[in-house]
Amino acid sequence: MDMLITPSHLRGEIAIPASKSHTIRALVIATLAPGRSILHAPLVSADTLSCRASCALFGATVHDNNVEAQPAAPLQAPPRWEIAGTAGTPHQPQDIVDVGNSGTSMNFLISTAGLIDGYSVLSGDAQIKRRPVQPLLAALQPLGVTTHALARNGCPPVLVQGRMRGGVTQVQSQISQYLSSLLLHCPLAPNDTEIRALDLAEKPYVEMTLRWLDKQGIQYEQVGMEQFRVKGNQTFKPFDEQIPADFSSATFFLCGAVIPDSDIILRGLDFNDPQGDKAIVTMLQAMGGSLEQTDQGLHVRSSQVRGDELDLGDTPDALPVMAVIGCLAEGTTRLRNVAHARFKETDRIAVMRQELRAMGADIDEHEDGLTIRTSRLHGTTVDSHHDHRIAMALCMAGLAAQGTTVVKHIEAVQVTFPQFPDLLRQLGAEVRIIEI
Repeated sequence: MDMLITPSHLRGEIAIPASKSHTIRALVIATLAPGRSILHAPLVSADTLSCRASCALFGATVHDNNVEAQPAAPLQAPPRWEIAGTAGTPHQPQDIVDVGNSGTSMNFLISTAGLIDGYSVLSGDAQIKRRPVQPLLAALQPLGVTTHALARNGCPPVLVQGRMRGGVTQVQSQISQYLSSLLLHCPLAPNDTEIRALDLAEKPYVEMTLRWLDKQGIQYEQVGMEQFRVKGNQTFKPFDEQIPADFSSATFFLCGAVIPDSDIILRGLDFNDPQGDKAIVTMLQAMGGSLEQTDQGLHVRSSQVRGDELDLGDTPDALPVMAVIGCLAEGTTRLRNVAHARFKETDRIAVMRQELRAMGADIDEHEDGLTIRTSRLHGTTVDSHHDHRIAMALCMAGLAAQGTTVVKHIEAVQVTFPQFPDLLRQLGAEVRIIEI
């Protein structure tokens, strides 16, 4: 499917859907806990449904009050998932664990497999098979887990054999999910574990993991964000939690600060939540954007923003949308310290340079980011490269461009934000899905 976009302003109010990162952490913890856990208003998307199906292969059972719902379909009622967990003893999967396009699920469930006294094979789609997991595989080996990247390129599919016993390890952590994966599973090892995190990026995502551990009463000690000592032989407990709204999804609508004649309210965002992408609000305010927290929600209005130098080390998922905002800002915007954005679903630095240049952007690529100068964008056909965040960022660029824009492979948004096209229309955007 493609999306045809005509220049539009945005007006109205929308509710931001639940966080993918929180939903997947909740699913994994519920799978490892005893008894029944309840997730209220989880994100229903291709990624979270892949994670849920994978958790079922490890022995979790799930009751869904919208059992027939698909990611892009309207829900009959607010989603509510009940998960019966495995009490810390996940089952050996009787099939290949296919995580689809979900890199978070792959990285977390590799460690779940490490708790099993037996073999597990984990794989995913073509993009997953290009995303490195070797640093996590290497970190698990000193803890008693045998791991192999079957293609011998450090990427899935992977073979994992436990059982994790604890010990001393270190993990290269430019992808923070490697460290989060260890922190979520080492409490269930019989012995204590010491972890040294090297070159940690995306710190807020580790803080989110630690917030979940704190709610669970898990005992650990830390020295900054570099060293962790996790007590072994612990247990998770069943929980009943509302899943917070997703700042990563909200960032695309922050383009309302630069799209002419826009005035929108984003409901449901909790600025006390540790999600890293809430920092984009502060960045845009510093650039002169009109963004204000109100009782109704985050109020975003058109304004003239100025270019700035922005460190996206903790917020790599925001690179695509900030590249679009850089085109519309006055002066020069430098996005730096975000080389790890090259290891997402696509090389997002190279792809955003390529596609925005096709729209007329004055943009240069660097090893660790992008430099963007004020640009007059024009509509054309651009390619999402099957990357959900690229797709949504290019849609927002199309709303501000002159002429019509076609974004190819818009179905990519279903992995994290299937409601995206409908919410754009709800705000008055002139967009149309083209079946091909």
